[in-house]
Order: sequence, then C-alpha cells, then structure tokens
Amino acid sequence: MKYWSLLLLLCPLLAPAAPQLVEQVEAAEDGLVIPYRMYRLDNGLTVLLNADKSDPLVHVEMTYHVGSAREEPGQTGFAHFFEHMMFQGSKHVGDQEHFRLVNEAGGTMNGTTNQDRTNYFETVPANHLEKMLWLEADRMGFLLEAVSQRKFEIQRDTVKNERGQRIDNQLRRGGRAHGRAALSA
Repeated sequence: MKYWSLLLLLCPLLAPAAPQLVEQVEAAEDGLVIPYRMYRLDNGLTVLLNADKSDPLVHVEMTYHVGSAREEPGQTGFAHFFEHMMFQGSKHVGDQEHFRLVNEAGGTMNGTTNQDRTNYFETVPANHLEKMLWLEADRMGFLLEAVSQRKFEIQRDTVKNERGQRIDNQLRRGGRAHGRAALSA
C-alpha cells in the first residue's frame, strides 16, 4: 500500500512500527464529506491523507499548533518570526534551496501564521511528492543546525518591516490593526 511508504518518509527515524490508523471517513453520497484517513505516528505526529486523483497534483501541508495566542504581551511576533526562519534552510537544504526545489518542480509554496497555528505548504506535480515530504521532514528535524546570526538578523528585520507595513500603518491611519504581530524590540 503506497500510503505506508509515504508516511514513513515523513519521519525516517521512526521505529519499524506501522502508523496507527486513528480515523477513517468515507465520502458521502451527496459529496459533502471529504474522505480521509488519519494516522498517528509513534513520535506523536498526526497525518491526514486524502486521495484525490482528479488532477496530477499533490498538496503537502505541515501545520504546527503554534501561533500568536500563546505569546506574552510585550513579547509578540515569535510565531511569525519562526515561520520566516523555517524558510532559511536546514541541515541538508541550503539557503533558498527549498524555494528553488519547489519552483523547479513546477510547484508553489508558502506559509502562514495566525493566532492558533503556523503552517507550511507546497503544491507540486504528483511525481514530486517524496521530495516535498523529505523537504518538510528535514525542515522539521534539522532547522536549528542551519540557524545563523546573519539569518536571524535578516528575518527579524523582515518581520519588523512587515509589522510596520501591516499594523503600524493601519494604526496611523486610524484603522484597526489586523494581521500578524511582529517581533518586539
């Protein structure tokens, strides 16, 4: 079954135990229910699989339960800052390589942060699925080994600039501030 090999790619250091099927939802006759299978890995990772063969594309999305709601007043923007840092390479993927690999595959990618979560996603031709899973697994497991002071400063300045554009400008115009908070000085 192809699902098993895909799940194991997410975390190659797993013990040989098979992922545990937690929930399975079948499509409804009226088409209002999206079918999926939910698995739990030994490391606690939850994997949702939805097979849709209508297009030769795959969408890989990693969602972390980390958002601005868990930040302390006066010390905000860390979830958004780490969203940016996760695009700065990892131990096995150099600076800008994640972007290059997705673009060369003919795909698109992005990440977002809100109060409850941070997510990263790629949509690529289906034959690049294993590469996307590997990129996400490497980012998840080996980010810290690639963090440098230079990358830290660049992304801190970028997040502060975004705050100036999205929040501070709205406040100056008398509007309500929406969007992400930015890293406090």
